[in-house]
Amino acid sequence: MREKKRVFLRVFTFLCILACGSVTVLGADEAAEYVPNMYATFWSLIPPIVAIALALITKEVYSSLFVGILIGGIFYSGFTFETTITHVFQDGIVGVLSDSYNVGILVFLVVLGIMVCLMNKAGGSAAFGRWASEHIKSRVGAQLATILLGVLIFIDDYFNCLTVGSVMRPVTDKHNVSRAKLSYLIDATAAPVCIIAPISSWAAAVTGFVEGEDGFSIFIRAIPYNFYAILTLVMMVTIVVLNIDYGPMKLHEKNALNGDLYTTPDRPYANAEEDVDESKGTVIDLVVPIVVLIICCVIGMIYTGGFFEGAGFVEAFSGSDASVGLMLGSFFALVVTIAFYAVRKVLKFSESMACVPDGFKAMVPAILILTFAWTLKAMTDSLGAAEYVAGIMDSAAGGLVNLLPAIIFLVGCFLAFATGTSWGTFGILIPIVVAVFAGTNETMMIISISACMAGAVCGDHCSPISDTTIMASAGAQCNHVNHVTTQLPYAITVAAVSFVTYAIAGFVKSAFICLPLGIILMVGTLLVLRNMKAE
Repeated sequence: MREKKRVFLRVFTFLCILACGSVTVLGADEAAEYVPNMYATFWSLIPPIVAIALALITKEVYSSLFVGILIGGIFYSGFTFETTITHVFQDGIVGVLSDSYNVGILVFLVVLGIMVCLMNKAGGSAAFGRWASEHIKSRVGAQLATILLGVLIFIDDYFNCLTVGSVMRPVTDKHNVSRAKLSYLIDATAAPVCIIAPISSWAAAVTGFVEGEDGFSIFIRAIPYNFYAILTLVMMVTIVVLNIDYGPMKLHEKNALNGDLYTTPDRPYANAEEDVDESKGTVIDLVVPIVVLIICCVIGMIYTGGFFEGAGFVEAFSGSDASVGLMLGSFFALVVTIAFYAVRKVLKFSESMACVPDGFKAMVPAILILTFAWTLKAMTDSLGAAEYVAGIMDSAAGGLVNLLPAIIFLVGCFLAFATGTSWGTFGILIPIVVAVFAGTNETMMIISISACMAGAVCGDHCSPISDTTIMASAGAQCNHVNHVTTQLPYAITVAAVSFVTYAIAGFVKSAFICLPLGIILMVGTLLVLRNMKAE
């Protein structure tokens, strides 16, 4: 470990020296028109690749992300000191924290942290744990209950991650399910469920990118072709029921059975639990706040979509602003929860207010990683990573038409993995697909759009700089790098089967044939892995 730190410090020092090579002062007009020499080249993908590689090698997320950010700033500035620093801090960190959408997500995150703290302190989580211990008798039952709850909370992936984590963590802990496994189950029922749910913030985002077409109708028709999302759900149920674990997850699950839920010494959330007066709390003290939170978030999202100004429910959801809607919904849910606990006399008002800073502190690790991840995305955007990938896609669209869905799936995986954003990947690839197939081959357009969505979700699922992956770690209170390394083999397995299925779909063009075939391939692959494990 010390040797890794020495190598890391050497790399960091070298980059700082490189950044100090020269100083260039740009005028205001020049800065506005400035285009870096590495714009829209392969070099634009180097910052996220370096950050991801360092995070996986050193197991240290914050400095790894910052090194990636610094490299992006150096490439943007042309190896000049002043422009590097101003771009990293002013355009990067300050810029992403000045973005209203990002701030709304951070507020939502903090409010959910406070609500989790309130539910713990009121005894609702402990009461649910007692109730679940009477009704959920096995590790399999605990994991299936986690999957079911994740499927039911399909409104938004952020909301899904934190809610499912706070509700199911006491149950899975009781049955010795590792935090790594819990975070995988949460992450795999967040984005994959939202991307096939017509009433979700993700459906709203996708429909907004399909210009000149009926976006909502296309989204509905693309659901049966979203092989990665559907096969992820199939895989989760299969590995839980048949007790199939492989890769790093196998060690985590083995240790959890012996009482060690974390495996590694670093457990950033281990001391985040609050003292609980278990005698007062009942299951209703958990259920009511969660139900109120769901209702308020739905109302908040349709409010931002103009529902109360005459728009239809589906139209309002399609045009909603997830950041504002979730922020407003969570705030009103927090107010109702505080009042509810006060009326029931399980928490005094002063005790509820004491949960505000405690809930904020519990979310600090997730907020820090999110801020750095957003900043890294800003660096790659300023280097034209999106334009570089779009150019490759546009040039590849002319040939190999039948294999295009499989190619699009791979490109979506890589782009979302490198940038940590699904929605950004939608925005790049879906307009290209629509331009290629609109008015000529509608079925291939539907399959290819679905491949865009599936690839984006897959890359987002794998990426350590993805906000959904970060929140899944926070929801499960799991070390972030542990979550990434244990989840990666599972996600890659589904991605491989999905790629084969998309290759077949490009020729067959029928979901009724391809989807059952993909499910058979998925289950068959897992059975082969189980047999290999047994040998």
